[in-house]
Amino acid sequence: MRKLIYIERLFNRIADGLGWLSSMLFLLLLINVTYDVVMRYAFNDVSIAFQELEWHLFSAVFLLGVPYAIKAGGHVRVDLFYERLSTKAQAIIDILGTTIFLIPFCLLVAFYGIDFAKESYLLGETSGDPGGLSHRWIIKAMIPLSFFLMALSGVGLILHSLNKIFNPYLMHQPSNRS
Repeated sequence: MRKLIYIERLFNRIADGLGWLSSMLFLLLLINVTYDVVMRYAFNDVSIAFQELEWHLFSAVFLLGVPYAIKAGGHVRVDLFYERLSTKAQAIIDILGTTIFLIPFCLLVAFYGIDFAKESYLLGETSGDPGGLSHRWIIKAMIPLSFFLMALSGVGLILHSLNKIFNPYLMHQPSNRS
């Protein structure tokens, strides 16, 4: 049963790495927005590429941050009844919800998102604005990648829930999945 804990920790490391990457991209987004605002209002200079980079970075922060949010328990959940349940009941709900809803939905979006990104790549899709960013397929490829990583975080959540059921004394606090 200790193997479940080690496997869960492997999935947690992946999610933690995505959380770190998302936070670094957020810092880049902050720098980009600051630069864009200063250039626009202080020097009356507008860059379409920097404006597009803002939403590309925001998308990457969000798409890579969600798998970490799943790992950290920061995802949306109706806590009205859940918080009052026993640890075992919470774990069973997490297993069922992840198995029935989260993983199938994530894999479905990831599967269809591959063709979405592939088509953008094959068409050589670029920005519609002069001076905009090229290689639009990169940000579109983040969609299937992110949803695949969300499914992996879902597997980590299932492992965490199984550990709460089978290894309750070997686990850290229920809210700390590190």
